[in-house]
Amino acid sequence: MVRLIVSDIDGTLLEDGGNELDPELFQVILKLRNQGVQFAAATGRQWVSIERVFDPVKEKIFYLSDNGAYVGIHGRNLYLNTVEPKLVRQMVQDIQKAGLMPMVSGPDMVYLNETDQEFYEWLVNGYKFRVQQVKDVAKVPEPFIKVSAYRPADIEEATRNLREKYDGRLKITISGDMWMDCMAPGVNKGEAVKLLQESLGILPEETMVFGDQMNDIEMMHQAYYSFAVGNARPEVKAAARFQADTNVRGGVLKVLKLLIQE
Repeated sequence: MVRLIVSDIDGTLLEDGGNELDPELFQVILKLRNQGVQFAAATGRQWVSIERVFDPVKEKIFYLSDNGAYVGIHGRNLYLNTVEPKLVRQMVQDIQKAGLMPMVSGPDMVYLNETDQEFYEWLVNGYKFRVQQVKDVAKVPEPFIKVSAYRPADIEEATRNLREKYDGRLKITISGDMWMDCMAPGVNKGEAVKLLQESLGILPEETMVFGDQMNDIEMMHQAYYSFAVGNARPEVKAAARFQADTNVRGGVLKVLKLLIQE
């Protein structure tokens, strides 16, 4: 019996940067909740973005944001894993030297340089982030839960040297073609799912997860019912036990509807 469902957002429920979910998903989440099934959104996004995307059910779901650095529910943080400030500032400087755009995440705010206006507008209007522009993101106040590098394409190749330099000091993951996310060592979506399972008394055998990117692989190992959507990377499909339809064809919703007991 499935008691916990965890789904990535970008590339799994939505196209990257989208914010309009199929309204039927909200009804399905509520029906499953009435059956005793919990739902969590696990994403590299900020928790504010989760809340806005899932607005009709925002008080009924769990938030596993910033790739697991933040675990919470509506209006309350349950668990926060911060990154060493000195390390964040070093990474910011190296991101800028590599010609990439840095983004620093606190628990409730993300920070961008004032010069990145187009990037700012995209995060606010596309991802629905809560963003503050500053003169220098390397000098924003603590605490930090994530530092990211953005590039419109080919982020994996563009950050190869950075990932080698900080290997072991930060948990670094590639999120799609545009993002490199850096958290404290040991932080990932799988650990966040494990924390939620232990808090709720739910076993991996009672858990279903959905994902498409490299930052979803750890949570595939934390659930028996692990699904890669049809558009997922080959590595994710290899890590998952099952496969759903693509994100644009409502793959996650199709599977969840099968769980509803009429």
